[in-house]
Amino acid sequence: MSDSEKTPAAELPCGDGSRIAYILRPAEAARGAPGLVFAGGFRSHMRGLKAEFLGRYAARRGLAYLRFDPLGHGESSGRFEEGTIGRWIADLLAVLALTEGPQILVGSSMGAWLAFHAALALPHRVAALIGIAPALDFTERLIRSALTPELAAKLARDGMIEAPSNYGGPYPITRRLIEEGSRHLLLDRPIDLAMPVRLLHGMADTDVPYRFSLEAAERITGGDVQVRLIKDGDHRLSRDSDLALLADELDRLIRL
Repeated sequence: MSDSEKTPAAELPCGDGSRIAYILRPAEAARGAPGLVFAGGFRSHMRGLKAEFLGRYAARRGLAYLRFDPLGHGESSGRFEEGTIGRWIADLLAVLALTEGPQILVGSSMGAWLAFHAALALPHRVAALIGIAPALDFTERLIRSALTPELAAKLARDGMIEAPSNYGGPYPITRRLIEEGSRHLLLDRPIDLAMPVRLLHGMADTDVPYRFSLEAAERITGGDVQVRLIKDGDHRLSRDSDLALLADELDRLIRL
């Protein structure tokens, strides 16, 4: 049993009656060092491999650490079909308010898209940003662009389709998710971030092409941006070797 499985989640009530589940570990000895905030991927949850790894990393170094499940994910309330990118960004901003001082945001896949927006909204609270296989603009670039005429017609008619997944059964994609996601696109303009940004991406990623990280790096206006490509890395980047690279990046950022 992992440490987080022993730790019950707390709940943050939202104005609409929903509840966002989170686990917050307070800082210990490493006073003055930034805390860590993890945002997971599409249909992921806060007790996954990378979230667990970051929990152990934070514990060893005495860092504060916050992880959470956005609406319709994991232990949070609501149905997945009710979620949108804008709502999930708001969930990240809401739990970020539970932390104190500067934070390093670590976003995996969709979580990186959310983290980018949180850093744009609250740059004074973000010491650095790490994107793991960042799926910026995926509703437009990966979902809408892949719709066949038949699926596009079904989505317009029914408001939802079932999409296949490499990680279990099919999952619902709503018309609202795609249409609302278009309000939060980033890769069509400069991304005004000045804090250090590190992007880790597997070149064997069949879900989010590694060119997404390269394009994001080009769009970011700040000068301290690095992309680390893992030749044989897949989308999850959850192997021991991948997690060691993540720890190495965190060590470097915390020393800055």
